[in-house]
Amino acid sequence: MTMNIPGLVVMAAFYLLILGTGIWASMRSRKEEKKWTGDGIEITLLAGRNINLLVGVFTLTATWVGGGFILGIAEATYNPTLGAVWALMPVPYVLTFFLGGTMSVILDLSYIYSIIISSVVAIVYTLLGGLYSVAYTDVIQLILIFISLWVCVPFMLTNPHSMDISVTAYNQSFQAPWIGKVELNEAGKWFDDFMVLALGGLAYQAFYQRILSASSYTQAQVTCFASSAFCLVLGIPSVLIGAVAASTDWNSTIYGLPTPYERGEAGSILPIALQSLTPIYVSIIGIGAVAAAVMSSMDSALLSSASLFSSNIYKNILRKQASDREMQWVIRISVVVVGLAGTGLTFLDSSVLVFWLVGVDMSFTIMFPQLVCILFFKVSNGYGASLGFLVGILMRILSGEPLIGLPPVIRYPGCRLNAEGTLTQYFPFRTTIMVTSLLSILLFSWLASIIFNKGLLSEKWDLYKIKRKQKVPADKMTSENKEEASVAKQLLDTTSC
Repeated sequence: MTMNIPGLVVMAAFYLLILGTGIWASMRSRKEEKKWTGDGIEITLLAGRNINLLVGVFTLTATWVGGGFILGIAEATYNPTLGAVWALMPVPYVLTFFLGGTMSVILDLSYIYSIIISSVVAIVYTLLGGLYSVAYTDVIQLILIFISLWVCVPFMLTNPHSMDISVTAYNQSFQAPWIGKVELNEAGKWFDDFMVLALGGLAYQAFYQRILSASSYTQAQVTCFASSAFCLVLGIPSVLIGAVAASTDWNSTIYGLPTPYERGEAGSILPIALQSLTPIYVSIIGIGAVAAAVMSSMDSALLSSASLFSSNIYKNILRKQASDREMQWVIRISVVVVGLAGTGLTFLDSSVLVFWLVGVDMSFTIMFPQLVCILFFKVSNGYGASLGFLVGILMRILSGEPLIGLPPVIRYPGCRLNAEGTLTQYFPFRTTIMVTSLLSILLFSWLASIIFNKGLLSEKWDLYKIKRKQKVPADKMTSENKEEASVAKQLLDTTSC
C-alpha cells in the first residue's frame, strides 16, 4: 500500500487550521489579560470567567465527543457480541490507539509519526493560549466532526457491499444483528456501565473548568443542556457506520476475509469501513473527523492536568507564596511535561486501557462519592474522606479487572467466565463500590466528629481540625472575632455565587 498523498495534504491543512486558530486565540487571550484586573491564572485556566456562550457549548461538547466516543460507539455497534444497545459504553472496548491507528489505516502513515504530529500541535496551541486556545480550536474541531461524519454517512449507507441496515438490525446476515440485546444475566453489567458513564464524568476536572469559565450561573446551565443535545446528535453517525460495517460482506471488499472482528481489529472499524466502503476522498474527510475528535479531548486533558498540578499542588502545597508570573510558567511547564509523558505512554500496549481504568473507573467509584459528600452532607470531613477513599480503592482492586489480567478476589453474584475465558463481574460491582465508598465517608466522618467533639480524644490529635468552634455571642465579640466573622461571611457569599 502506497502513502496516501492527497490524504496527507488534507491532514496537513487540517493541522495548520487548528494551529492557526490556537495562535489567534492566544493573541486574543493576551489582549484580555491586559484588561483583566485579577491574576493571569484565571485567563489561562478559565478564560477570565467570561467565555462566550456558543464557544462554551462547543468546547464542552468537544471535550466529551472524543476519539473514544466516535470510534467506540461504532465498534460497540459493529461487534457481534455487543450491538447498538451496548453502544452507551464504548470506551472500555476501544483498545486501538485512536488517532495513530486511524491515520495508519487510511493514510498509511507511520503510527509513531501520527502520534507525534498530533501531540506537538495540541501541546503548542494549549501552551500558547490556555483555555482560550483550547475553546476556540474546539469550535473548529466540532464543526469538522459534525460535517465530516454526516458527509460520510450517505456514502456508507449506499455502498454496494452492504445490506440494508434495517434488515440486518434484527436478522442474522453476515453476523449477529447489529441492534444487539441485553440478556437477563447481563442486565447488571449493562446497568453498571450506564451508571459509570452517566455519573463518572461529573467528577471530571475538565467539566468544571468549562462550567467555571461561564460568565453566569444561567449560562453554565444552558451550556450543559445544549452540549448534551449535541452529544446525542454526534453519536448517530457512529452508530450508523457501525451498523453498516455489521451488514457488510467483507469478502467482496478490498479488505477481504477474515472480517475485522475475526482479525481483532474491531476497535478500528470506523477507519476500516471508511477505507473499504467509501471513495478515497470521502475516507480522507472521515479521517479529519477522527483527528478533530481526538485532539479536542487531548487538549482538554493537557490543560486539566496542568491546572490540577499548578493550582491544587504547586500553589496550595509546595509554594503558597508563588507569584502570578511564577504560576504562569508552572502552567506552561506542566502542559509540556504532561504532553510529553502522555505521548510516550501511548506507545505502551496497555496505555489506553489503563487510562480508561484510572479515568472512568476511579472517577465514578472514588471521586464521585467524595464530590457528593462535600456538596450535600455537612457531616463530611477529612477523616471520612480519607477512609472512604481507602475503602473504595481496596474494593476496586479486589474486584479484579480481566482486561489487565487482574483476577477478582471478591466474587459478586453472577461472576463467571466470559467468552474469552476470563472471570468477569456481571453484578453492578462498580456502582456497589461507589455506594459503599459514599456510606463509608459519611460513617467515618460522623464517628470522627463524635470522637473529637465529645472529647474522647485530645484536640491535639485532630489533624483535620474538625472540632466545632463554640459560637461567640455578638455582644462579647472582640474586634478580632468580628474581623474573622466578616471575612468568613465574604468567603461564604463568594462561594455561594
